[in-house]
Amino acid sequence: MLGLTGWQPLIIAAAAAAMTTSAFYSAMPVALVGSMAGVLASIGYLIATGQEVELLMIVGIAGVTGLIAGSFYSWIVTGGSRPLAETLTGLIAGLLAGGSLALVLSVTAEPVGMFVLAAGVVALVGTFFQVSERWLVSRSIPWLPGVISAPVVAGLIAAVVGASIWILGGTTAAMLDTRSQDAITHVLNDVPPGLLGGMLGGALTGIVLELFGFHLEDQI
Repeated sequence: MLGLTGWQPLIIAAAAAAMTTSAFYSAMPVALVGSMAGVLASIGYLIATGQEVELLMIVGIAGVTGLIAGSFYSWIVTGGSRPLAETLTGLIAGLLAGGSLALVLSVTAEPVGMFVLAAGVVALVGTFFQVSERWLVSRSIPWLPGVISAPVVAGLIAAVVGASIWILGGTTAAMLDTRSQDAITHVLNDVPPGLLGGMLGGALTGIVLELFGFHLEDQI
């Protein structure tokens, strides 16, 4: 629907998912602020516009609301640049995971279901994130401004929430044509196998990482 073809959707989706997950994993209070701002802004947008659901508009409004909410959070709760550093580390891990899977799929040229695809994305993202987290975060914290950390993270999470609500609202939006509605319905049908694949992929990756000495429970 956005004109993305080939390897582009996989890399963008993996990067967005990894960024969102790392924010909740490492900076949950800020991520929750962004999520709440995204939900409230998106619902307000839907109430104000009715059936007219535009992706860029709902994402933009949710993102700006998240920035404002994150600014209030950073004003009330003094924090450093770690939330942004962790989120950017997740973004890099997602780009690496999506790129790796896209390369493998282009070489094999075999069709892969959403269950296997989600399991592979989660496994690779978790591995890349844990292996690179300490090195990347420790080196990026000094040069990332702490004052923009919470607002940027909250804005990114709110934008992702707005896009998710657009997908849900798009199934009933009168302005979308039949092909677009069918595409969104297809995405929603892929959620259950993707959720199961991601859960199993994450569980197995967590076990392997623990066996190799990455104590995940120490970071929660």
